[in-house]
Amino acid sequence: MSNLSSETELPCDFVSGCGALQVIVEPHEKELGGFSVRRALPSRERHMVGPWVFFDHMGPAEFPSGRGIDVRPHPHIGIATVTYLFEGEILHRDSLGSEQPIRPGDINLMVAGRGIVHSERERPQVRDSDHRLHGLQLWLALPEACEEMAPEFHHYPSADIPALTVDDVPVRVIMGSAYGATSPVKTFADTLYVEAHLRAGQSIELPQADELAVYVAAGGLKARDSDIPQYALAVFSPEPGTVLEATEESRIAIIGGEKFAPRCVVWNFVSSRAERIDRAVADWKAGRFPKVPGDEHEFIPYPDQHA
Repeated sequence: MSNLSSETELPCDFVSGCGALQVIVEPHEKELGGFSVRRALPSRERHMVGPWVFFDHMGPAEFPSGRGIDVRPHPHIGIATVTYLFEGEILHRDSLGSEQPIRPGDINLMVAGRGIVHSERERPQVRDSDHRLHGLQLWLALPEACEEMAPEFHHYPSADIPALTVDDVPVRVIMGSAYGATSPVKTFADTLYVEAHLRAGQSIELPQADELAVYVAAGGLKARDSDIPQYALAVFSPEPGTVLEATEESRIAIIGGEKFAPRCVVWNFVSSRAERIDRAVADWKAGRFPKVPGDEHEFIPYPDQHA
C-alpha cells in the first residue's frame, strides 16, 4: 500500500507500561480513499521493532459493487513489503512482471531492494459484487548489505505457512521460527511474525526476540496488570517468560527480530542513507523507475507534485 503523504510517521497516543511491557501505542486512523488504515509503525514513540519499520492495519472495509481497492503504481526502495489478508483479495502487479491475487492466509513478499514499482487493484470478478477487505501490510527494512539488491517477488500460499497449537491456542508462524516451527518465507535478518487466535481466558507465552511487539487486531489482552486494547501495539522488552491473557476472543500479530540501526523513511522510500532517499525521490519525479506491465498508464505522483 502506498503512503499518500511524504510524512510517514503518524501521531499516536501512548502509555508507559511496567515490567516487560515497555509502551502501548494506540494508532490513529487515517482514511485512504474509502477505507481506513491504522498506522502503528512508525510512530513518534517507536520508529521500529526489530527490522519492522512500517505496520498498517487496513479495514475492515465494506465495498459495494463497482468500488474497491485501486492503488495506482508507486515505488519502493530498501524494504520488503509483507501483505497478509484476513478477508478479501488484492491483485498485486509489479515492475518485475509479477501478477498475483493475494487471498486470506497467503503471504506476499515483495523485495524492493534498489527499486521496484507495484500496484494494488482488484480483479473484475471481485469488484463486480459487494465485498470486504481486511488485513495487514508491513514493511521490513533490509540489512544495509541488502538495501541495493536486485528486486524480487515471492508468493507463499496459505497452505505452506506452518500452523500449530500452543497450549490449545491456534498459531501460524508466518515468518521466522517460534514454538518449534519455522516458516518457509524468505528473511534477510532475524525476523519474527506470528499470528495467534485466543479465546477469552486463554494465555500465550511470547517467543524470544531481541525486540518484540504484539498488535491486537481484534479483542483485548492483559499483560500482568496492564490492559492492551483492540488496535493497540504493545512493545515488550526481551524478558523470557512473558505471558499474555486474552480478556475476550482475540486475534493478535506478534512481530519482532534483531535490532536494526535507524532508517530514514520518506514517503515509500526507506534507507540507511538520507542521500539515497533524495536520489529515489528525484528518480521517481523524473520517471526513471520501471513501469508495471499491464498497468503502465497511471502512477501516484510524489506528494509535493500535482497530477
